Amino acid sequence: MGLASLLLFILIWAVVTAASILSYMHESSPRTSDAAIVLGAAVQGDIPSPVFRERIEQAIRLYRAGTVRNLIFTGGSSQEGIPAEALVGRQYALTQGVKPEHIQVEDKSVITQENLIYALEIGKREGYRTYTIVSDPLHMKRSMKMAAELGMDAVPSPTQTTAYHSWSTQIPFLVREIMMYMGYTVRGWT
Repeated sequence: MGLASLLLFILIWAVVTAASILSYMHESSPRTSDAAIVLGAAVQGDIPSPVFRERIEQAIRLYRAGTVRNLIFTGGSSQEGIPAEALVGRQYALTQGVKPEHIQVEDKSVITQENLIYALEIGKREGYRTYTIVSDPLHMKRSMKMAAELGMDAVPSPTQTTAYHSWSTQIPFLVREIMMYMGYTVRGWT
């Protein structure tokens, strides 16, 4: 395969990947699950970033509706002296009336795959069998692929709103997701 053919293949693959991410971003299931896994995102001190807050709010909506019985917050700390994402998520949920006994945290993960692996460990310990994955719409396709490969019985629940409102913020996030999804797929082939 020549260089031009390789570049054409990568371009076509990227376009197909983008289309599949965009077509999947509104997939959502009303199924009742034992727990919602809230994928971590940045925090600003002890306050969730706008992106993380939307994920937490989505999980709280599911909890209040009875669609999920428990919440698992994921995400470690990005640097010394900054609280773990999961702990910030837990605190936010407590202030919104979620019962402490319905919240679990894993505070050591730094990437999506670790979020899911460690959350699954908690789920097994707690006896959870079904999960609802909560994240941003553009992040759902890759998150659900990872969950499926971990053998999780999981359904998607993307945030209803997003901090990525304009094309100038959505396009970089989409490009990042395209690259991450393609990279994850290639890594899975090895």
